[in-house]
Amino acid sequence: MTGKITAVTAADMPTLQQVSRATFTDTFGAANTPEDLAKYLDKTYNQPQLLQELQQPTTTFDFISVNGVVAGYLKLNWGATQSEERGNRSLEIERIYILPEFKRQGLGQHLYQHAVAKATALGLAAIWLGVWENNFSAQKFYQAMGFKEVGDHVFHLGTESQRDLILEKTLV
Repeated sequence: MTGKITAVTAADMPTLQQVSRATFTDTFGAANTPEDLAKYLDKTYNQPQLLQELQQPTTTFDFISVNGVVAGYLKLNWGATQSEERGNRSLEIERIYILPEFKRQGLGQHLYQHAVAKATALGLAAIWLGVWENNFSAQKFYQAMGFKEVGDHVFHLGTESQRDLILEKTLV
C-alpha cells in the first residue's frame, strides 16, 4: 500500500497534534511513566509549538493518508533546523510515525522514499536520524534502508535521560 502524501498546513494543526500524540504514545508510552509521558506530550506536541516548527523554512511536515484517513506523518529538517549539528549537506528525519492500525502496510517505506526525494531535490548528500536504542523494530527498518550507526545522543523525556542512536545514510 502506498498511501497519499500531502503537506501539512497551519489548518491541519489539530490533526497533526492528535496523530503526533497518538503515535508517540504508541511507540514510547509503555517504556515511560505516565507523568513523564504527559509532560513530554504537553511540551512537544502543543499546537503553538507544532505551528512554530511548521513555519520554519527548512522544516516540512507531511501526512500520509489511506482512503482519506491520516495514517501517519513525517517531519524533515535541514540546515539550521536539524536537531543536531550535521552540516548543510544533510537532511534529518526527525519524526516518521505510523498509527498502530496502519503499521506493516509499507507506509513507513513510502514516507522514507519521500524523504530521499526531498534530500535529492535539495542536493543534499546524506540523511540521518536518531532512534531510541530500545526501539529494535525501527532500527531494523532503518538498517534495511541502508542506514549505519555513526554516534549517539541523549534524549530527555520528563525525568528520564534515554540514549538515541544516530543513524546515517549517504545518498551521493
